[in-house]
Amino acid sequence: MKGSNLGEFEELVLLSIGALGDDAYGVSIKDFIKEKSRRNPSIGALHSSLSRLEDKGYIKASVGESTNIRGGRRKKYYQITIAGKEALRVSNELRTEIYKMIPNLNFALA
Repeated sequence: MKGSNLGEFEELVLLSIGALGDDAYGVSIKDFIKEKSRRNPSIGALHSSLSRLEDKGYIKASVGESTNIRGGRRKKYYQITIAGKEALRVSNELRTEIYKMIPNLNFALA
């Protein structure tokens, strides 16, 4: 497995894959990120991140059936692995721990 650090965009992609479940493929992940984060990543940046996450062992890919709508092309679907879930858990714990160290942090709108 390559370096296990999870970058901010990689974390967002991994969270998106988890949220989308069985419908996690390139365009649906891109659309989800755009809707939830108000960022519009290029498909190239997304594919680079997906490739890095696969290299790290955080996701696995499978190819779906070809469809006439896609001109006979197949969708590549992604799933989070156990290692990916662990990476998200560690990331969440670290962020939560640091948030708790900030005095008087209140996320309520004034």
